[in-house]
Amino acid sequence: MTRILAMTALLVAAAGCANEGTTPAASPAGASAVADLVDASGATVAHATAIESGGAIRINIDATAVPSGIHGTHVHTVGRCDAPDFTTAGGHWNPGSTMHGVENPHGPHAGDMPNLTIGADGRGTLAITLPAGTLDAMLDADGAAIVIHAAADDLKTDPSGNSGARIACGVFRRA
Repeated sequence: MTRILAMTALLVAAAGCANEGTTPAASPAGASAVADLVDASGATVAHATAIESGGAIRINIDATAVPSGIHGTHVHTVGRCDAPDFTTAGGHWNPGSTMHGVENPHGPHAGDMPNLTIGADGRGTLAITLPAGTLDAMLDADGAAIVIHAAADDLKTDPSGNSGARIACGVFRRA
């Protein structure tokens, strides 16, 4: 848990420096997107929001019916979530062509996030600032999705941190 908190703090700190000296193409301040994540049966199991601020994207996940345990969670490149395996969401959002994971010396992907911990009641939350991007970049011509995986992300193994099958997926739509 301490490692996850430390990584989150590093990502938040990096967000403040990520655009120093540049003028990124950005959505209007406070622009947002939302996604309802569904499982393979089509049941809604979580809700996510993405809010742009200062050239970074704040992602909040509120899970209400996800299997208990630790789950890898990532922004994926395509705004499509076809059940049952959600492979139509494509790979992780990675405009910088980096390797996966904050513990990988050649990473992380722009869409890499810490693990989501879910309690015995199926509930859990995650809040993270992704320092590398804007909503316009994330929601490009084919959109973006947010995916919860079956297993924990090891935060270093390319391409997905050995996080296993995709168990929930939601397409981001502008709010």
